[in-house]
Amino acid sequence: EVQLVESGGGLVQAGGSLRLSCAASGFTFDDYTIGWFRQAPGKEREGVSCIGSSDGSTYYAGSVKGRFTISSDNAKNTVYLQMNSLKPEDTAVYYCAADREYYGLGYFYDYWGQGTQVTVSS
Repeated sequence: EVQLVESGGGLVQAGGSLRLSCAASGFTFDDYTIGWFRQAPGKEREGVSCIGSSDGSTYYAGSVKGRFTISSDNAKNTVYLQMNSLKPEDTAVYYCAADREYYGLGYFYDYWGQGTQVTVSS
């Protein structure tokens, strides 16, 4: 059974940092792209970043480029999202997702986690 479990969310002041983790199980981690998405209240889910677990290639949405860093520890089947210089508009539920075929920030991922709340206060 494929499972993706996010952790690391919480409440932080603007300008602060958080590191999210996405622990994966039930599939061959090296064959998949892992993406991070977020959804704020009343807004559509948006892609934040993704990483190809086989080659480590990364991609970022313009709104987070330069502030967020995605990385992968294949030995632990875990992907991280380091979020620095957080802004109130980064407040959202953050989800990780996995797909074997797709690479990008669209909604074409087969597997999704349950999400972790990130709240940035001003």
